[in-house]
Amino acid sequence: MRKKLTLVAAGIAAALSLAACGAGGSEPSASATALDPANPQTLTIGASPVPHARILEFVNEELAPKAGLKLEIKEIEDYQTPNTALSDGSLDANYYQHLPWFEDQVKTKGYKFAHGEGVHIEPYAAFSEKVKDISEIKDGAKVAITNDPSNQVRALKVLETAGLLKDIQDDSAVLTLTDEQNPKKLVFSENQPELLVNDLKDPSVDLALINGNFILAAGLSTKDALAVESVEGNPYANFLAWREDSAGDPRIAKLEELLHSDEVKAFIGKEWPNGDVTPAF
Repeated sequence: MRKKLTLVAAGIAAALSLAACGAGGSEPSASATALDPANPQTLTIGASPVPHARILEFVNEELAPKAGLKLEIKEIEDYQTPNTALSDGSLDANYYQHLPWFEDQVKTKGYKFAHGEGVHIEPYAAFSEKVKDISEIKDGAKVAITNDPSNQVRALKVLETAGLLKDIQDDSAVLTLTDEQNPKKLVFSENQPELLVNDLKDPSVDLALINGNFILAAGLSTKDALAVESVEGNPYANFLAWREDSAGDPRIAKLEELLHSDEVKAFIGKEWPNGDVTPAF
């Protein structure tokens, strides 16, 4: 089952006061085979619409029935709601985030979460409706970029690889770039990640850096991008996450197993043959 959630994250995270802290990267400890196909158990999971929910639909239709699992998939378009809903018990698990984002959320929000291994990578990319080549970006150009720190540095590194910035560090941010790091004096406009596709259409914007899942949702493709993040050695693989107190849940263990199956790898390759989504296992 797949459901669309119309949820606005703004204010939800701020309303939560979480004193506990914790993180984890261990796989669920329960046996992934402790389910009965004759009596499937339901797992409620939140996911970005594409590619995450699409991958989960494949699992739910093709693999889960024989494994004794039934997925109730809730699509969530923003990046805050999946973790707040996981924390308050509205979800059993979520599937949308990568390690830098996960670690920042656990640190700043106090979530007690654990996570599985990376399933896939969606390359970050730079798009423009004003120029055809990255070399045409002029001094003082306006660049739309995410206001999310864990992905902002990722976007800055795409610009560095493209030759527009220099010496980008893991803690670099648009507000702290020096003249040496930003020799072209690019002007950055920060926005929510889900809104950057709209910024691409803004006539004042010369270049927009967009996260992979929103590239797919907008019907764009990295083959049309001016610069694309490499997937080699990429630390931004998306994975399944759950509460620490769910580590013994056989439903989560089974889904973690299925997401890393040969069938899922083949599905990703067939569904996104141009590399917009690349298996991480």
